[in-house]
Parts: sequence; structure tokens; C-alpha cells
Amino acid sequence: MIGKEFLKKTTYPYLGPSDQMKGVPQPPLQLAPGRQPLIDLPEPHDTPRQQLPLAAAIDRRVSIRDYTAEPLTLAELSWLLWCTQGVKEVIPHQATLRTVPSAGARHALETYLLVNRVNGLEPGLYRFVAVGNQLLEVHVPKDVGILIRKACLGQEMVTASAVAIIWTAVIRRMTWRYGARGYRYIFLDAGHACQNLYLAAQEIGCGVCAVAAFDDEAMNRILTLDGEEQFALYLATLGKV
Repeated sequence: MIGKEFLKKTTYPYLGPSDQMKGVPQPPLQLAPGRQPLIDLPEPHDTPRQQLPLAAAIDRRVSIRDYTAEPLTLAELSWLLWCTQGVKEVIPHQATLRTVPSAGARHALETYLLVNRVNGLEPGLYRFVAVGNQLLEVHVPKDVGILIRKACLGQEMVTASAVAIIWTAVIRRMTWRYGARGYRYIFLDAGHACQNLYLAAQEIGCGVCAVAAFDDEAMNRILTLDGEEQFALYLATLGKV
């Protein structure tokens, strides 16, 4: 089975020297925003929210697929993005320290947002620029929501949600240090981010549902990713309940 082969071939006896060991310069800490205008997000800690005890949030955690028509505020979106990929410190040309763990502080995830209902944002596709706490609009067809829903095997909650979050991997950011074993770690990183989303969403009256069932090639094509150096990894829908 390919799964067993993957686990075997990413054990330490099979690993050669990593690019880091070879002295290859490390990849950038995040994707370059380019020259497009950036949208500044509100300070996440100023977001009005309930102060739920952690134990209560863990106890209440459940996947929710039905959402109301109430939109998110831009401040609420900022809070969720900070909780899932927020940058606490930048060590120049070395690493970012964030609100979620990542193997070796590689933080190879990039966050894309299918915005359906967020006050102050036009519906469409955006990318979170974590260093800077900003959004970048991604120019894609206007029916991107329908396309992403189809790629998610027709799951209606994708377009019924206020926001669908799509985590992608810039895999060289991870394999630069860990070689092929980095493919293991990137999936763990995505799980850390999604669990934070589940817990943080409760403080702003939202529900979340993680999504792993999607057509990889179709999703990469929609997001204009090459599917090798960068690829879609995990999704979650979110909305008011």
C-alpha cells in the first residue's frame, strides 16, 4: 500500500542530507504579496468576543455544517486568522513565531479565504499575508465559490458558510530542513491550525466544519497552484450559528 510505503520511506534511515545541511539558502518566510493593494486587517485583540474558558471551548467543540445568513465582521475574521496563523515575532531571514506550532518553526502553510459574507469585503478569493496581518485579493473567476464547492464534491456548506478557509502548503519551506520527512510534518501543522480555528470560533458565536474531501487537482487549479511546490492541504467552513 502506498501509505505504508510513504511511512517507511520517510523514516530516518532513508533520509539523506537536507538542503539546509547542504548550505542551500532557505525559502522566504511567506509568499511575496506582489504589487497588488493590500487590505489592512483590524487589530485582532480588539475584536469583541466572549471570554470562554479553554476547558469549556474544548468540551463544546463539535463540527457544525449549518450556518445563519449573518455575516462576519472584518475584526472577527482578523481574530480567526490571528488564532490560526498569527505572527507573534519575526526572526529576520530565519523564522516566524506564530500562534500555532510548526516543525522547526518552518510554518509552510499559506491561508486562502473564500469570502462569502464578510462585512467590508467583496465576495471572492483572498490570501492572508500573515507577516503584516493583511489580505490580498486573488484574481479568479467570479464564480469561484461554485467552483470550490464542486471541487469539494458538492458540499453545500462551502458556499453557505460566511468563509471557507483553505490551507495550502509551500512544501519547500518544510523540506528545506527535513527533506521528504517534511511531508509528514505539514499535515500535522494543518491539524494544529484547524483545531485553533474550532476553539477560537466559539468566542465569536461561530461554528466550524473541517473538510478533507476534495478533488486535489481541481482545487489546485482553482487556486492557481502548481500542485507540487504549492498545493491545497485542508479546508474548513465557518459561519455564525
